[in-house]
Amino acid sequence: MLGALGLPLLGLAVFLFIWQAGAKQIDTSLGQFPGPTQVYEQSVALYAEHMSERERETAFYERQEQRNAERVAKDPNYVPKIRDYTGKPTFFDQIGTSLVTVLAGFAIAALIAIPLGICIGLNASLYAALNPIIQLFKPVSPLAWLPLVTMVVSAAYVTDDPMFAKSFLTSLFTVALCCLWPTLINTAVGVSAVSQDLQNVSKVLRLSWMTHVVKIVLPSSVPMIFTGLRLSLGIAWMVLIAAEMLAQNPGLGKFVWDEFQNGSSDSLGRIMVAVLVIGLIGFLLDRIMLLLQRRVSWDKNAITR
Repeated sequence: MLGALGLPLLGLAVFLFIWQAGAKQIDTSLGQFPGPTQVYEQSVALYAEHMSERERETAFYERQEQRNAERVAKDPNYVPKIRDYTGKPTFFDQIGTSLVTVLAGFAIAALIAIPLGICIGLNASLYAALNPIIQLFKPVSPLAWLPLVTMVVSAAYVTDDPMFAKSFLTSLFTVALCCLWPTLINTAVGVSAVSQDLQNVSKVLRLSWMTHVVKIVLPSSVPMIFTGLRLSLGIAWMVLIAAEMLAQNPGLGKFVWDEFQNGSSDSLGRIMVAVLVIGLIGFLLDRIMLLLQRRVSWDKNAITR
């Protein structure tokens, strides 16, 4: 127990020491590179800005409700209108936006990749037909997909009352296109590697195709499927940040770019806060997927980290 806790803490302490010592040696056009102390100060400032913005939002709606109540008292036929608060998104708002986008894009990719991967894994001819297409699109950078997705969304999503913002859809589809391949490939490999003994049992019992998939294929291939899902979620998070920076869509990527363009003395510290938060969220997302894998997998010993 002591070693399991002590070694990570020791590694963290060494990292902070090297970071602090190295930061003092780096001078940039915006000032000295931020060390741990400066980053902590900026994180506190960002939290204070978020709370201040929420207070302004609350006061905005309270004033609006008061005006509407007074207007209704004078004119009972008046229909109150509630206007949305249009304040600038805070750092924490951007975190929420990025999380919603990445999870939506990842979910779409998983819904496509898992069924398609199962079909490919069960049918050698289908695998041979689709494998060249998979290998062709798998290495394509998100920076190449983004302009195409942006133009398609702008042309196809034309409505006077949009349910979703075009920036959200652009980021979502870019993430989905880039992160579905690991899940698709790992699912196909896991399905095709199902034990021949299990397949023979399915034939002896004369299971239907769907029952065979549910009872035999999925339980056997769960470890490989979740390996693909974990890889896909990590890629989705990296792709999203890059897409938000390039397209200036709302989210953490835009926050980083805006701070870089801002060029104030606090910008480096705020960017470093964002970098650490991006890394922490990526780590937590991976741990969540690992917990889910442990919950649904039959082989608990095969999942160690």
